[in-house]
Amino acid sequence: MAAQDVLGQTARLASSSALLQVLFRVVTFGLNAFTLRYLSRELIGVVNVRLTLLYSTVVFLAREAFRRACLSGSAKRNWTKTINLLWLTVPLGVFWSLILGLVWLHLLEVPDPSVVPHYQAGVVAFGLSAIIELLGEPFWVLAQAHLFVRLKVIAESLSVVSKCILTVTLVILYPHWGLYIFSLAQLLYVSVLVMCYVIYFVMFLGSPEATKKSFPVARVKALLPSFVEDETFVNWKEARLTWSFFKQSFLKQILTEGERYVMTFLNVLNFGDQGVYDIVNNLGSLVARFIFLPIEESFYVFFAKVLERGKTVKDQKQDDVAMAANVLELLLKLVLLIGLTITVFGYAYSQLALDIYGGSMLSSGTGPDLLRCYSLYVLFLAVNGITECFTSALMCKEEVDRYNFVMLALSFIFLCISYFLTHWYGSVGFILANCFNMGIRIAHSTHYIYHFFRESTHRPLTGLLPSPALLLVYLISAVVTAFSEVLFCCDKGWMARLIHISTGALCLAATLVTMFCSETKLVHFVRSQ
Repeated sequence: MAAQDVLGQTARLASSSALLQVLFRVVTFGLNAFTLRYLSRELIGVVNVRLTLLYSTVVFLAREAFRRACLSGSAKRNWTKTINLLWLTVPLGVFWSLILGLVWLHLLEVPDPSVVPHYQAGVVAFGLSAIIELLGEPFWVLAQAHLFVRLKVIAESLSVVSKCILTVTLVILYPHWGLYIFSLAQLLYVSVLVMCYVIYFVMFLGSPEATKKSFPVARVKALLPSFVEDETFVNWKEARLTWSFFKQSFLKQILTEGERYVMTFLNVLNFGDQGVYDIVNNLGSLVARFIFLPIEESFYVFFAKVLERGKTVKDQKQDDVAMAANVLELLLKLVLLIGLTITVFGYAYSQLALDIYGGSMLSSGTGPDLLRCYSLYVLFLAVNGITECFTSALMCKEEVDRYNFVMLALSFIFLCISYFLTHWYGSVGFILANCFNMGIRIAHSTHYIYHFFRESTHRPLTGLLPSPALLLVYLISAVVTAFSEVLFCCDKGWMARLIHISTGALCLAATLVTMFCSETKLVHFVRSQ
């Protein structure tokens, strides 16, 4: 396959994956809003934190290393040995399901059956769902290696839609079923996902299209484990690579799901607070996923192409340095203003947003304080995303290795701080720990940027300094909307809520007008780009 064809298909695959992530987030967002009206937050906490963590841990430990090893290198390989290796994910999944299932059943706190019924059945179902999903791993890797974009989109879309339809139906008809609802929905999700891949390959293999593409697997039987005479069962090079990736993936899973492991194993939050935290976390991360992540990914490519990795500012082309410095300054200003707007208005409108989204269950407890803190965390996320995007595009291998070590140390510090802050401040402690973690990372990145541009006339970090007039308007807006919340929100009826919303709309309009007048360079950049 020509490099240009690979690039085109890879781009389509990346775009499809991004759209699927948006779909999953929106569906989860809507599903949570619906189920909150019918089910307890304790039940949602057990499903979204405890049981989902069991499922994701089993699946990640059983397949992540195999995926990375078997997708490395060219698609031209001995697929019989690769498929044999991939089938080892199933017994590995059974092993992890049994071990972790026993931990979840006997070593962790068991929810009150009167509040969260059928917990044991839920553990078994989510563990079983992980094993069922692993049955489709050889099919998934084969499809991914040959860039079957449409198959992935259809399979994952159908499985998500099926899960949602069943969940909504059972929640309306049988809300007293408790964890049975989510167990059946999870089993349906993985079954539909695997069946889509199996049915596709049953129809595809041996077809004229497969022959035309010279597909390396000719028969469905070749997708099952098989011995080859006078040859090893697996490719030992791939097997050793898998072991190397497994050692990395074990640590990566602990660090990726750190908050949930702290919640699950250290009992720092009750199940109700875990449910509220997960909902607020999903709600708050929508902005980061939909706005900041696309900016970071796109401009990482820009900085990597314009500047040369590992070279000082004097050794770069000066026209390119000037362009990169200008773009970095304006990007920092853009994300800073978005983050400041969310922080300022998020403080006064968190309670109202949660009341509309989930009713009194979310708006009467710790939910509003959580979302207020998350609004501040979004500001840290915004700045960190761009500063790390720039440094990642420029650091040489030695600097990257040093930074990875720093990140590893920071991750363990984050877990420790999370534990103590959660003991002192409850679920808000997790977000405060995240703010601390992001603050340290921003300090590291800004230090790198400052030193990189020190020997030039460019000062892109000035993008982190909004105009005084805009800062004044933000301050006035924060005070006015905070007083408006005290006077009109959120138990004084819809008329009072509308007054509160109108107050916020006027303050936001004043902020945007000031922004357009004082940040003309940024406005021109956004319009032109």
